[in-house]
Amino acid sequence: MAGVRALGRGATVALLGVTTLYGHVLYPVYIGLKSRGLTPVTPTDPDEWPSVSVVVAAYREAAVIGTKLDELLAADYPGPMEIIVVADDEDTATAARRAGVRVLSSGERLGKARAVNRGVSAATNDIVLLTDANASLAPGAMRAGMRHFGDPTVGAVAGEKQVDDPQGAQGFYWKFESWLKRCESATGATIGVVGEFLAFRREAFRQLPGDTAVDDAWLALDVLESGLRVIYEPEAYSIETSSPTYAEEWERRTRIVAGNLDMMWRRRAAMTPGALLVTPQLWGHRVVRSSFGPMAHVALVAMSVPAARHSWAARLFLAGNLVGAGSAGALAVGRTPPGPTRLAAQVFFLQAVALGGVRRFLAHDRPAVWPKPERLAPAATPALTTPGERPAPGGGAAPAARGALDAGEPVIGPEAAATGPILLPPGFGSGRIYDPKAIEQDEYGDGFGSTQSQQSQGQARTYGPAQ
Repeated sequence: MAGVRALGRGATVALLGVTTLYGHVLYPVYIGLKSRGLTPVTPTDPDEWPSVSVVVAAYREAAVIGTKLDELLAADYPGPMEIIVVADDEDTATAARRAGVRVLSSGERLGKARAVNRGVSAATNDIVLLTDANASLAPGAMRAGMRHFGDPTVGAVAGEKQVDDPQGAQGFYWKFESWLKRCESATGATIGVVGEFLAFRREAFRQLPGDTAVDDAWLALDVLESGLRVIYEPEAYSIETSSPTYAEEWERRTRIVAGNLDMMWRRRAAMTPGALLVTPQLWGHRVVRSSFGPMAHVALVAMSVPAARHSWAARLFLAGNLVGAGSAGALAVGRTPPGPTRLAAQVFFLQAVALGGVRRFLAHDRPAVWPKPERLAPAATPALTTPGERPAPGGGAAPAARGALDAGEPVIGPEAAATGPILLPPGFGSGRIYDPKAIEQDEYGDGFGSTQSQQSQGQARTYGPAQ
């Protein structure tokens, strides 16, 4: 009888051990081996680049939205492009107003998913690119992503997320995530997408449920269920500031875990073996790592405590957990653990995050709208302009203008009666972005152009070039 009990305990420990290791060790090994020798096809630049609608859903981003729009307006993308900002607060909407940009503002916060729905509904081009206001796109990121759409089987392209502290714990985590996505994409498709750079065919878009907290993952799953592929492009990378505190990172990641579990439950048909090309990824990358694995880990620790009196393996396991917990504690107070303990710290932090996410999921604490502090502008010295050139509004060197500004055509918003045309003479747009409100107040002192006073017209207002 004792032998049977020992055998049962051994089987339980083995099962819990495999479950604990699957998300962080076994699945990465599996996907790494599966992708070995598979080289993703690098597409060439197309003869005709697809038209792109860039959608930026922003809330309390007034301090950074101007820099983001200057970056987009200066992009070297050779195809047709429009920029749409969906701003859920008036300060962000005001900061986003400039020639060449359409701004949709509801005056109230409706959530990221609803903002994406509004932005895509307003888009007119073949490809939609979602990007965050605080993410700085790499030069050539748009070219790298858009050239994949020459393949009719590609429905979406996910970019790479980098943080401004690549050697820190968060940077280490995103490097590991990027490697996983690269391996997944090499096998045919990935479910790992980020809101910093997510491009997709407008015709493949389905309206997102307004109550989802993971709009990007939901969108990617929609594309995959339509029979198209989601691929990963590391050259389409973006850089953003890492979370200043682990309290903020905890809140963000536990919300995402809860949102992912909610999505998997609501779309559990996709979890059926063979349902999708990415079904193994959904289990390994999403479900097991975010729920079953951490719970199995806790169960193993609980079983090891009484067993430590007579088992060296249990003592070794508990010692490793103490090292990991201590390293994770160092992260929590803003310190970077040394050497290999950095990996242990990240694993422990992720295990704790997963448990926190499971708790939020079970408590139905997975809001589509969450408290968000005002985004602060990064500390940086404004770039100098070239000799004889005036700075762009807001400081710094102005990017090259696009479209109507370079052609000397009137820049007329869809509600011309409210915004009025801004007439720029030929060549005047070169290298500069002009703020319509500043022109109206004659801050440039050139006596050019004409505007009519900006007036609110209903709930939603738009600004930008004529369609």
